[in-house]
Formats: sequence, structure tokens, C-alpha cells
Amino acid sequence: MLNAETGQNNSAGLLDALLVQATHLLGSDPQSALARAREILRATPGHPHALLLEGQALRRMGDPGGALPRLAELARRQPHMLAAIWELAQAASEAGNGKQAIAALENLTRQQPAVASGWFLMAKELRKVGRKEEGWRADLSGVHASSRDPELLRAAMAMNESQLDDSEGLLKARLERLPDDPPAIRLLGEIAWRRGDMAEALALVERAVTIAPGYDLARDFLIRLLLQTNRLTEAQAHAEELATSPLKNPGHDLIRASVLVRLGDQERAKGIYERLLRERPGQPQVWQNLGHVLKTLGRQADAIHAYRQAVTHQPTMGEAWWSLANLKTVKLDATDIAAMEQALKSLPQDGADRREDIFHLHFSLGKAFEDAGSYAASFGHYDQGNRLRRTMVLHDADDFSTEVTATTQLFTSAFIAGMGEGGCPAPDPIFIVGLPRSGSTLVEQILASHSQVEGTMELPEMMIIASRLQSRIEEGEFSDFRALITSLSPADRLRLGEEYVERTRAHRKTDRPHFIDKMPNNWQHVGLIRLILPQAKIVDARRHPVGCCFSAWKQHFARGQTFTYDLSDVGRYYRDYVGLMAAFDTEMPGSVHRVIYERMVADTEGEITRLLKYLDLPFEEACLSFWKNDRAVRTASSEQVRRPIFTDAVDHWKYYEPWLGPLMESLGPIAQSYPDAPERS
Repeated sequence: MLNAETGQNNSAGLLDALLVQATHLLGSDPQSALARAREILRATPGHPHALLLEGQALRRMGDPGGALPRLAELARRQPHMLAAIWELAQAASEAGNGKQAIAALENLTRQQPAVASGWFLMAKELRKVGRKEEGWRADLSGVHASSRDPELLRAAMAMNESQLDDSEGLLKARLERLPDDPPAIRLLGEIAWRRGDMAEALALVERAVTIAPGYDLARDFLIRLLLQTNRLTEAQAHAEELATSPLKNPGHDLIRASVLVRLGDQERAKGIYERLLRERPGQPQVWQNLGHVLKTLGRQADAIHAYRQAVTHQPTMGEAWWSLANLKTVKLDATDIAAMEQALKSLPQDGADRREDIFHLHFSLGKAFEDAGSYAASFGHYDQGNRLRRTMVLHDADDFSTEVTATTQLFTSAFIAGMGEGGCPAPDPIFIVGLPRSGSTLVEQILASHSQVEGTMELPEMMIIASRLQSRIEEGEFSDFRALITSLSPADRLRLGEEYVERTRAHRKTDRPHFIDKMPNNWQHVGLIRLILPQAKIVDARRHPVGCCFSAWKQHFARGQTFTYDLSDVGRYYRDYVGLMAAFDTEMPGSVHRVIYERMVADTEGEITRLLKYLDLPFEEACLSFWKNDRAVRTASSEQVRRPIFTDAVDHWKYYEPWLGPLMESLGPIAQSYPDAPERS
């Protein structure tokens, strides 16, 4: 009896050892693992763990068809052996037996809903057989299961605590085991984004969405990344797909509307906002978004109603108050002032999460008191709003001046001639450059009223190209800006020019031969424009330096223009701009046409005639009645260009002259020499 028991114990120990060996060999030597499994099965036929190992080894050896009957039989005998069901599902998938794979996965996820991999594989198989919505729901279930995964939770917590290296290490270790895990890949993409590596972020998040097309949160993030890189056509395709999700979420509609706004399709965006408000009227953010669209479309009364609905539902909503105040033809009254002051008092002044509301309310009160003629109170609120906003943006006036000086010194006539022929010969673009609040929207509206010119918006494409070139210096590929620009061959310049034309095509809605890019900051890139788009026209819209700078300072911008929140900074920026443009006039005379705002106001027809002559366009009467053009206008001057030219803004800054010392000092001799530039030293 003892000897028999000893023999049985030895046999069981041998089997256990063989099982351990086979399991360890699966990853590196599945053929040897198969041999061990079959050795066990000869000694103990039907051994469930040996049968599982046999199926696993066959699948890893590239024979899922051979594994399938063994695993199916094992799953039938052991209906609660989840590892066998999972292996069966994978073998069936690899063997092309979608029906069997789906059946196994339905069994698996019914017994163990927390198996995210099972949901993701089931989604893939369902899509293969045309069951798209069910596949989408399976992806969503996989994401839900992943949200409880301790490993992913640790990685997400580390990322949110800015421990990016630790989070990355956890995720990469996970992906060694699960290389196609969508949530881990998406989290890695977010880490790349937080580090500023947009290309890597996009690649990773796109991969997550490719693996799991029903991963709504990943697709939403991808759309936002595409918007940040101005890849609008791709963003729209993903937004339209997200809108078909079986999980109905108003956020999907909101992001689709945002994409449409960026593409200039205001009418479709308006329809989305109006539908959302019919379904649930008490949404201040949606009312505000609708107001923006209505303002752009020129429907001022409706825009006012929308903004007032927003502040009715949320009285502390600073941006909605500013949007209302920023309708230049609207004056806020004493009741509005009292409501805004009360809203400001109710907000914690040291609360970082309410700073946006606080500075918007200060700008709004500044405008309200300005309209009331209380200029001291107005300046006080503008000053508080700007001081707070300045703490929230990055702008180094010294660094910027250094960059402008380097650009000025580089683009001489000799340098440009030495670069030779090159660039894209397309004559389509008309760049309107200068400072914000310089009259550029007026010039754009006049030109967009011409039958051969299409108005678009402030397009970021040239800024993106220039930023990408600058990154090559920052990454050490080139020692400085001169070395980079000198390296551009004619083919490089042709490619960059064609890229600009192609990327801006998404904003063109007509077949007019010319289009306007009204990004004012492109004055920094007139030399680059000359090299990559030699046939493009450049119009410099310029306004009196004090009036222009002060108007920009009291105008809160939704994005960019970080130099405008300090009177000294904006004065230095204007000075840098005038210096570079004066140098370009000297080196490339006639390349840029300048429109002086005050001259346009005094002699509109004469200035338009000269402008059209520079652009080689025939005179058209429609340009004189530009305010009748009902095109969408997105800038702060959208309401002003819908009426004839007025003169009341020319010297408005003088009401604030007692407080403009820092601006006057920063501008220096430019204020006295205007409209000419000071003599170059």
C-alpha cells in the first residue's frame, strides 16, 4: 500500500513538473511545449491542463486549425474553464472561424465581464461579419472593463500626478504582454501629448482607434489632437464617425460642431447647437457656442439673445458676458453692470479654477464702463483683467525681439537673390498681415466682396510650417535660423509652398482664383512667404500705434496674441513689427502693399483702387459697399464690418491717455513718425 501510494505520488509530481516545463516553454519554444503536453496526455488522457497546453502550443506554432477541435472539446467538457474558452476564441479568430470565435467570446464575457481583451476581440470579430453596432458596443464594454484594471489605474494615477516616466514604464511593461491593448496605447499617447510630442501622440492614439474603432474616448481625444494640428478634414471624418456611436453623448455633437466651426461651416454647427438646446434648454455653454456662430453669421439680434440666455442660466459665466460686450455695436447698461459686479463678488478671487471667469468679467466691465463714458473705472477693470491674464500666458518680449532681429538681418535682397528660383508658383494666396485691431478685417471684407477673391479666416497653416522649421533648430539639427533657411533647396521650398496651398484648401468653399489668409502674425514670416510662395501677395494693414496697441490691450483674444496683455509688451511688439516691415520694404521694395487705416477711412475709394491695382485685380463697385457682403466673419470686428466705414474709433484712445504712459514709452519714436517708420539706425 505504501509503495503504491509512493508510486502515485511520484507520478503526480512528474506530471506537475512536465506541466510547469511546458508552460514555461510556450512563449520561447512552443514545439517543445507541445511535446511535453502530449507526453502528459499519453500518461493521463484527457488531462484538462495538458489539453489546454496542447491547443496553446499548436496556435503559437501557427496551426490554429489544428488547435481548434481540441480546444472546442476541452471547452465543452470544462464549461467554466475560462482559459480554455479564451484560447478557443483566439484560435477560432486566427483560423477565420468568426462564428465560433464570437460564440466563445460571448460565453467568456458572460462568465467574466471584466476580461477586457475578450470584449475587444469580440468587437473585432463582430465587425468582420458586418455587425458594426454590436462590435462598437463590445469595444465600449472593453473600455469599461479596462477602467477597473488595477495596472491601468496605477498608470493613469501616475500620469495625472505628472509622474510621466513612471506611468510610461508601467504601460510599456503591460504592452510587452498585451501589445494591442487599446487603453494602454491611448494612455501612452496622452503621455506623449503632455510632453509636447504631438507626432508621437497622434500615432499612438490613431493606433488605439484603429484597433478599437468603438473606443469613443480615444476617438474624441484623436479629434482634439487633429484640431490642435489643424488637420481639419481628418478631424471632421472622425467627428462624423463618433456622432454615430450607439452611446448617445451630447459631447459627440459638441465636438462635431467645433470641427464644423473651424472648417467655416457655421450653418451646420448652428443646427447642432439648436437641436441640443431644444432637447435641453438649460445649457449655458451651448447657448454661448450658438451665440458665437450667430455672431459669425451676422445675426446679431439672435446672438445677443443666445449670450443673454447663457448668463441667465449661469450669471458668473465670464466668457458669455465678454462675448456680449465684445459685440462692438452693443452697449451694456447699468443693470448689466450690477449683475457682473455681483457675479465678480461671488467668485473666489484666489480660485485658480475660476480665473477665466474673473478676467472675462473684468474685460466686460471695462467695456461697459467705457460705453458709459466712465473711463477711469473702465481702465481699472481692463487693467485688472489684463494683469490676471498676463499671469496665465507665456510671452518673453526680449526673446521675441531677438528672433525678429535675426529674421530682419537674414532676409536681405542679396540673400533672397542668392537663394535663386524656387517655391510654389501658385498666385492664389493673399496674406493680410499686421497687428490685431489694425483694420485688417475691414481690408479682408473689402477684398472678399470682389468676385475673384474668397475670404476665409485667420489661417494657422503658415504659422504651423514656420513652427515646424523652428523645431529643427531647437532639436539641434541646425545651429540657427540662417543655417536652416539657407539649407532649403528649390525642391524643399516648392514642397513647403505646395503644402501650404494644399492644407488651406479645406477652408476654400468657392472656385474663386484668390483667397485671403488673414492671420495677422504672418508679418513675422514675410521672408519665408517670399521664398516658398513667390507669387503670393502681401498686404500690411496698419493703424496708429497708440490706437492699435491700446485697442489690442483692451481686447481679450480667445487664443494666441499673448503679447497684448501688458502695455509695454504690446508696444515693443508693434515696434518689432514696424522694424521688420521697414527692413523688408528697403530690401524688397514693392513686395508688400501697405494700407493705412486712417487713410482708408478718409479716402476709401482711392485706397481700394490702389489696393486692387497692387493685386492686379480690376476695380469692382461691390468693394465699396463691402458691408452688404453677408459672408461669415469670425474676428472681433465682425459687427463693425457689416456697416459703412465710421471714423469714431480713430482717436478713441485719447480718452485713456492719462494712463498710457507705459505704452508711449515702449513705442518710442514710432508714435511720432507714424505713418512712416522711424529712420533706421
